[in-house]
Amino acid sequence: MRIIFVGLPGSGKTTIGRQLARRLGLPFVDSDHVIEYRLGCAIREFFAREGEDRFRDVEQQVLDDLSRTHQGVIATGGGAVLREVNRQHLHERGQVIYLRSTPEDVFRRVRHDHARPLLQVDDPLKRLQDLYDIRDPLYREVAHFVIETGRPSVATLVNMIVMQLELAGHWTANAPAMDADPAPPFTPAAGP
Repeated sequence: MRIIFVGLPGSGKTTIGRQLARRLGLPFVDSDHVIEYRLGCAIREFFAREGEDRFRDVEQQVLDDLSRTHQGVIATGGGAVLREVNRQHLHERGQVIYLRSTPEDVFRRVRHDHARPLLQVDDPLKRLQDLYDIRDPLYREVAHFVIETGRPSVATLVNMIVMQLELAGHWTANAPAMDADPAPPFTPAAGP
C-alpha cells in the first residue's frame, strides 16, 4: 500500500502522515528529507544557490523513485504537484490525499518557521494565497481524497483518513497490526 500526502507547505503532511503511518503500521518517509539527503544540504540553501527549477528537477527524480519503491506513507513537498509528470506518477502509483488548508490556517501554523524558502518574503500570507490559487486545482487533480484540515486535532484527521480509506476499500479495520516500525528506515539512493 502506498498513501501519498499533498498540500500547501504547512498543511500538516509530515505530521499527519507520520501519525497515519504509525496507526496503520506502515513505514513513513518525507520526500523533502530524502531530497536533503541526496543534496547534502538543506533545501533552503540549495534553493538559494541553484534556484527553483533545479530544485524541481531533483524533486521530480525523488518523487519518481519514492512513488515506485516506497511501500507505506509518503509526505511530499508543497510544490510536488507543479510538474505534470509528478501528478501523473503520484496519482497512478498510490492513494493521494490532499490535506486542504486555507492560506490563513497555514499562515497561523507556520508564521514563525524560517525553514520554508517560498515563504521567506515580505508578505507570507499573500504568498500563501497566491500559492493556493495556483496549486489548489493541481492538488485536486491528483487527489483521490480531499481532507479539509481546518482546526481538528491530528488524531481526528487521522481517524477521518482511516475512515475514508476503509470506505473506499483501501484499508481494512481488521488488517493485522504491525509494529510501529515494520520496515527499516528508507535509505535514499546517493546522488542528486
